[in-house]
Amino acid sequence: MTRPDAGVTGPDAGVTGPDLDRLRRQLGGADTERVVQRLRQRIAQGRPLTGTLSLSQPTPAERQAVQRLLGRPPGRGTSLTVNLDDLDQVVRRSGLHPDGLAAAVETLAGPVPVTAEVRAAADAAWRTVLAPLDRLGRRAPDLADWCGDRATLTLLRRLSGTPAVAGRLVDHLVAVLAALPADGVPLARLAAHTTGDAHALDADRPLATLVLSAVRAVWWPGDDEPTSPAQRRRALWDSAGVLVDELSSTVLTLNVTASPGSQLYALTAPAATAGEPLVLTLRQLGRERPTFPAGTVHVCENPTVLAAAADLLGPACPPLVCVNGQPSTAALRLLAGLTTSGARLRYHGDFDWGGVRIANLLRSRVPWQPWRYDAAAYRAAVAGAAVAGAASGTLTGQPVDASWDTGLSAAMSQHGTRIEEELVLDTLLADLSEVR
Repeated sequence: MTRPDAGVTGPDAGVTGPDLDRLRRQLGGADTERVVQRLRQRIAQGRPLTGTLSLSQPTPAERQAVQRLLGRPPGRGTSLTVNLDDLDQVVRRSGLHPDGLAAAVETLAGPVPVTAEVRAAADAAWRTVLAPLDRLGRRAPDLADWCGDRATLTLLRRLSGTPAVAGRLVDHLVAVLAALPADGVPLARLAAHTTGDAHALDADRPLATLVLSAVRAVWWPGDDEPTSPAQRRRALWDSAGVLVDELSSTVLTLNVTASPGSQLYALTAPAATAGEPLVLTLRQLGRERPTFPAGTVHVCENPTVLAAAADLLGPACPPLVCVNGQPSTAALRLLAGLTTSGARLRYHGDFDWGGVRIANLLRSRVPWQPWRYDAAAYRAAVAGAAVAGAASGTLTGQPVDASWDTGLSAAMSQHGTRIEEELVLDTLLADLSEVR
């Protein structure tokens, strides 16, 4: 049977390149589009263009196109079978493309990346981009789990899209995380210092999303976060010592008085004289470096303890600071100033895993000794609650070791009972009443 391309000059007659016009007419039309797409899929899968290719439910135009190419009847079944070895020979001999069928497909539809090769190249590119994050995790053990977490890598890929975009983002991310936790640095100043862009950590930027993910994992030990997005963002930054503004970071105090001669003394002295709680902002604590009298300062986790102490003892209560859950930058600044002035801190918190995390974080920033906050005190509190029939909760969440008492976590796991500060309030108030 005579092929429609018979008599066309072929490679034996000196043809050195494809006949683009004829190639488009013979193989680049709508009636051969499905064939070409299937061939592209094979190339992408790394499979050779040999054997046969079948099209289901071919149209009459598709059958006629294959007949023109191969010079044989298209058949009458529900599928159309194309012999790829024969098609390759037609392409070569007819001069459509001297390099064969695969070259003809790429000439028509553009280069076809081989999926496995593309994936391997992309994986290699991502490994290169993520290398600084891996090195950061090795340098900073606290960040190691977050840096290597699959969720972190998924978030990074989603926010950046490509390794090219991710490279700069990772560089900035590593620079910011290496500067945390900070000591009351404004957010814009942190962004400018680490990235050269004062707005790089604005709420709508991908970098801010990534950094706050790390902050939540590393420096936010509490289980609860504010429900408002703006409040949650402010609280997370504050937990890492970064200020969204210097008035939102506060600390609650009772009878904590700065040394005379400072601006803070003018604020704290009258409140102490009246025995009234006082809320101090970071602005008030940061405008100068006030000193404080040496002595013992008690620290609690919950405002209920401080309020009850003010009601019961008033001006007679020894200095008391409430961190109110997650320690704010203002709380850390005040406690650091107290210890620098020679004060000795005694801390008590909730006997639950969130409370232990808060205490661990606080102890990593300032020195303190436990105030009825160890394994013995926990066992006594559990026993007391049982005798009194108090409604203690069930201990839930992920266990964590207490850095100040190796036996506390084991005792809490054994009893499985949550003891909040309110359940031992009378004991704590009795301690404060005895301090003069």
